[in-house]
Order: sequence, then C-alpha cells, then structure tokens
Amino acid sequence: MNTRFKKILLLLLAAGLLVGSSQLQRALNVDREKLGLTRIEPLKNAPPVLAFTTVALGGFRGLISNALWIRATELQDDDKFFEMAQLADWITKLEPNFVQVWLVQAWNMAYNISVKFKDYPDRWRWVKRGFELLRDEGLAYNPNEILMYRELAWIFQHKLGQNLDDASQLYKTEWAKEMSAVLGKTKTPNLDELIHPQTPEQQKRADILREKYKMDPALMKEIDQEHGPLEWRLPEAHAIYWAEKGLRAAQANPAKVSQDDLITLRRVIYQSMQLSFQRGRLVTNAFSDQIDFGPNLEIIPKVSAAYEKEASEDVKMHDHILTAHRNFLRDAVYYLYEVGRTNEANPWFQYLCKQYPNKPLLDGKPDSLPGKLNLDEFAVARIKEALGGTMSRNDAEHAVESLLQRSYTSLVFDDDDRAYFFKRMAEQVWKSYMASLPPERMPTLGLRPFTEMDQETLNRLLDTEHGLKTEPRLVLRSKLGLPAEKKPPASEAANATNPGPAAKP
Repeated sequence: MNTRFKKILLLLLAAGLLVGSSQLQRALNVDREKLGLTRIEPLKNAPPVLAFTTVALGGFRGLISNALWIRATELQDDDKFFEMAQLADWITKLEPNFVQVWLVQAWNMAYNISVKFKDYPDRWRWVKRGFELLRDEGLAYNPNEILMYRELAWIFQHKLGQNLDDASQLYKTEWAKEMSAVLGKTKTPNLDELIHPQTPEQQKRADILREKYKMDPALMKEIDQEHGPLEWRLPEAHAIYWAEKGLRAAQANPAKVSQDDLITLRRVIYQSMQLSFQRGRLVTNAFSDQIDFGPNLEIIPKVSAAYEKEASEDVKMHDHILTAHRNFLRDAVYYLYEVGRTNEANPWFQYLCKQYPNKPLLDGKPDSLPGKLNLDEFAVARIKEALGGTMSRNDAEHAVESLLQRSYTSLVFDDDDRAYFFKRMAEQVWKSYMASLPPERMPTLGLRPFTEMDQETLNRLLDTEHGLKTEPRLVLRSKLGLPAEKKPPASEAANATNPGPAAKP
C-alpha cells in the first residue's frame, strides 16, 4: 500500500470519526441536560467580570473553585465567616451555577454572621443581605433550582417569622415598613392597583415591587386567593410566595426534581399558613414604631385543607402532620370562641371531634374525649390551661386585671376584635376561679365583682397622672363614648405652671 493511499484512507477515517463523535456529543449533551449534570447553555445578563471568568478560564474554573471551596470550608470550621463569605463570593463568580455555594453563603450571612453583631440594625443588614443574595443574584442565574426557592422561603419563615433571634421583632418591623412603602398605607393592600396601575404613584410602586423585590403582583393575588387572605407586610406571606414559585419552577423541569425537595417546599407553605393563622394580622401602634400581631381567623378553612392535603401526600410525616392538624383545630375553635364567633367555633368543634374521636381534647387529661365536653367547657378549660391550671387568689386577680388592661389597650390601637377577646377571657377567668371555690371559702378567697374590677382597671388607665399618656387616653375615651376630660381650674393650671417663687437659700 503506497503512502498516498494511506494518507487518504486515514483522512477518510478521521472524517468519519469526527462525524460520529459529533452525533454522539449531541446525544451526550441531551442526556446531560436531562440529568442536570452540567450547564451547557451560556449565562444571560451576566456582568463583565462574570462573563470573563466563565469564558476565559474555561475548564480551569472548576479547579480554581474547588480549591477555594476547600479553603472556605476550613474557614467555616474555624468560625471565620467573614473571610469565608469573601471566598464564597469569588466561587459564585467562577461557578454561578454551583447551587450549594449560594445556599451556604446566604445561610452564613443570615444566621452565622448576623449574630456576631450586638446592634440589632447591624444584624438586620446581614439577614437582609442573605435573602437578597438568593433572590437577586442566585435565582438570576439559576431560575429553576428549587433548592434556592426552598432556602429563600425558609429564611423568611424561620429567621424573620419565628422569634428565635433576639432581634426578630426588629426584623419584622423593618420588613413591614418596606412592604408598607410598596403596597400602600391602606389596611388591606390593593394588589389590583399594582397589577394595572392607573397613576404615576401606583406605577412607581409596581415597578419597585417587580424590579427591587422580584415579585409579581398578579402571582401575589393568585396566591392570596388560594391561601389567604394573607398579610403581605409580614414574612410568612413571602415564605409562601417563594415556596409557590419553587413548586412552579419544579413543574417546568420535572426530570430534575426530587420528590423530597417538593415535600419540603409544601411543608413551608402549610407551616407558614399555620403561623399566619396564629399571628398573621398586623396590628400597628399609632403612638410608636412598634408593631404587634393578632390571629388571622379568616384563613382557618384553608389552613385545615392544607394540613389534610399535605398529610395525604407526605407518607413519612403523615402521623406528625395529623397531630399538628389536631392541635391547629383546637386552637382555631378556641380563638373563634374567645372573639365571640361561636357560630363559627361550634362547627369546627364538631369537626375536631369527628376527625379525632379517640384523641383527648385537653392535654394531660385522657378522659377529655370528644362527647364528654361541650364547646363552653372546652373553652374554659383551655383558658385555665393557658394560665397554668390551678390559680391562687392573687394569680386570678392579676390575670383578670392584666387581661382587662390589654383589652382597653387594644381599643386604643383600633383592634376591636382583640379587645373583645381579652375582655371575654378576663370574664371567663373570673367565672372559672369563682366556680372553683367552695361556698365557705368565698368570703375570704373570692374576688370582687367582675364589673367592679373592670371599672377600677379603666379608671387607672384614664387617670391623668398615673394612667395612659394624653393621646392614647383621649382615644380610649372616644372609643368608649365617655365625656371629654375636665380641664383643671385656671388657678390650678397656673399653679402647676408657676409653682411660686423659689425658696430662699
């Protein structure tokens, strides 16, 4: 075989191999995409430094990021979170699709680095930076990674929503302020005006919501109709929003999704709905920047349905979810009863008894099975249980007066439902304690009449010297329809202003 023929044969063989390998590469790329092993599509909207590192360094990006990741892990083990955060930032620049780095960096900022600061505003800045990292940067490069949605939702539910951090009240207050500026000052945000803004002011707020907070008002309305009404100025609503976004991203890429990851997202939703039921109503203080929370009783049917749906889908946690559902139903009945909505409390009480006929209604009392207690007996027992069971006279008196004071304070803040709740609870505590006394002990251990204790509490709050401050005091008088305060005589006012000549030395 001559040399020329060999060359031609080798060239033909090489061409055939190239054609074959190109066909095989296409199949490999398809399989990689389906299995989520690598990212073959280029980054979109990447900043120049990120575009440079992902293109110029080529395959060396993985080697460099691995070395940085090993060093970052060592720093984390040594509690050197600030240095670790810097290395993690470099890794995200090298490997923006490396999901674990985004998750760890956000967690360190929100949890580990934030608690290193004593000042609460400093803590808030780091917590905020943690969820902003996922929301604004991580999801921009990984819009279908449901682990990021889960972590983002968890930070809202746990770090902002729970009270495990000393600064948690500040987190909720600051977040409520930001959301109030975007959603408007009305008691119930009008999402329609953000979906279809009619004024420049509405358009500005809609743009901020979409561009800064990365939220779609149309999706917010859809979620509100499905799970709400939700209070969008509180973190629980945002936990539900991002968990729902994650579920929708999973539907777009079902081959890449683990069922366990889907379950964790659904858990965030029903757990956040439970928190929204317990304290998902924002109560603003007209006389300070502090905020308070009340139960959101309007979502009781949807919370119950969410528990039942999750119990049917989550086989591993089925029994635990049903236990949580039973506890929720007991709370729902109690909350409705205490605000006077007995016509709603009674059907839920019957539903509780029907769903869990062999479970006691009261903790620690195995004989309190459904059928042995009616609604009134159950509610009074829950009040005594909440106050620690058996009460001394001093405990009962203090409990009644404290509840009455909270009732009148709630009126000042224009929270009539809560005012009714505390007033009714105070009366029930009084009745329960008095009923527990034998007749012969009544003269020595009995409480004063409830109406008398009520009036004394009100008089203390309206006292001009030792009661509420002037503005809350006037609001309370107005709410109760009481006459205006009597102004002191001119001579007394003058003496109060000019107490007289100073004493001689």
